[in-house]
Amino acid sequence: MARTRVTARGEPDFAHGASPDRAESRAWGRFAVFAESLLTGVWIGVASLGVVTYPAAFAAGARHLRRRTAHEGGGWREFVADFRTAVRGGWLAGLAGWAAVAAVWVDVQAVRAGIPGGPLVGAVGVLALIGLVVAGLRAAAVWEPEARWRTLLAAAWRRTVLDPAGSFLIIAGLAVVAVSAWFTAPLAVPVLGAVAAAAVAVEERYRHR
Repeated sequence: MARTRVTARGEPDFAHGASPDRAESRAWGRFAVFAESLLTGVWIGVASLGVVTYPAAFAAGARHLRRRTAHEGGGWREFVADFRTAVRGGWLAGLAGWAAVAAVWVDVQAVRAGIPGGPLVGAVGVLALIGLVVAGLRAAAVWEPEARWRTLLAAAWRRTVLDPAGSFLIIAGLAVVAVSAWFTAPLAVPVLGAVAAAAVAVEERYRHR
């Protein structure tokens, strides 16, 4: 591992380590990825306005970020093209997601009504919904134009269970979105891109385990 030594004057010696230009380049590269994630979050937010289009929006956003981190070309036009492809089957996944939300809402109402066993059912429902959200994000993170959503979601659910550390990181990203929305709703929109980036990073980490 390259190290930077310090001379007697307290100045860094780059003769045996990374040059300052390289260190600065890496810093700017990381900032560029972060900025690109925020911009992608805006795209995802706009593409999700179709209510059931959010899986396709995240899939297109994740693929855009994968291209960026691989130093490949791509921009708004490629995002739109990916979104149009992903939404063909992705809207069904979006509809299923809203159905799951409705089911959990019924469970919560049961808890409030004091129905016997309601708290347990409500807790299980909330945990299952969180797991489904994480699985959906993991599926979107590896989406490709020729992929089928049913296959992606089934495989992503297994990874969600088998890789709890990665799943927790995605949950943490979702918590950041929730906190951002609590402070100011518009701030949560660009942060969606950071969640997509986190899902891409988690899948890349899992692939290289």
